[in-house]
Amino acid sequence: MKRPIVRRTQAQDIPELIALQARVYPSIPPWSQRKLREQLDVFPQGQIVAENEDGLVGCASSLIVLWDDWAESHSWKEITGSGTFDNHNPEGRTLYGAEVFVDPAMRGLGVGHLLYEGRRSLCRAMNLKRIIACGRLPGYHEHAADMSVEFYAQKVVWGDLHDPVLSFQLKEDFSYCGVVEDYLPEDHESCGHASIIAWLNPDYDPERPTTIPEEIPL
Repeated sequence: MKRPIVRRTQAQDIPELIALQARVYPSIPPWSQRKLREQLDVFPQGQIVAENEDGLVGCASSLIVLWDDWAESHSWKEITGSGTFDNHNPEGRTLYGAEVFVDPAMRGLGVGHLLYEGRRSLCRAMNLKRIIACGRLPGYHEHAADMSVEFYAQKVVWGDLHDPVLSFQLKEDFSYCGVVEDYLPEDHESCGHASIIAWLNPDYDPERPTTIPEEIPL
């Protein structure tokens, strides 16, 4: 099997993306074609997919935000405009990760790493200060009766517990910054909660403006 490539999402990818998302999250309704088209219209550079010879195997979606507007508390629906990315603001300095998912059959094969590398390339090319995301905590439901979500996340950071998402994000050089409660209520595995993670762009130059080139090398 060839190594997947990462490229910009195209309009013709939408039906396959919806089918892939439904396989990844069988209990959460997938995005509609309309919302995926809106994401591409609003910020095409921020939408990327991973593809191999069999088709799409992963996706990462993002928008630019003024983080001060959202830093205290927010839900996924609020910050993403219910998936429309209406809150995309080119004046911001933060690339916000709205979604990442990988084909269940391809997990553990480096697809997630390629998508995160694609995001880091975007961040560097646009001279953004950081990437921030709120990640699922799918292992939390197994421990919810015994500990708070904050303590669960801390134990993952300390290495005492393994979470399929947060443990991976820590290996990708993201820092754990806390928990957002009721971030995605329909995510029953995470009991609706999410961890805030951040990656600081080492090449960020505060003297340079944010730029959004038409083509960004991935």
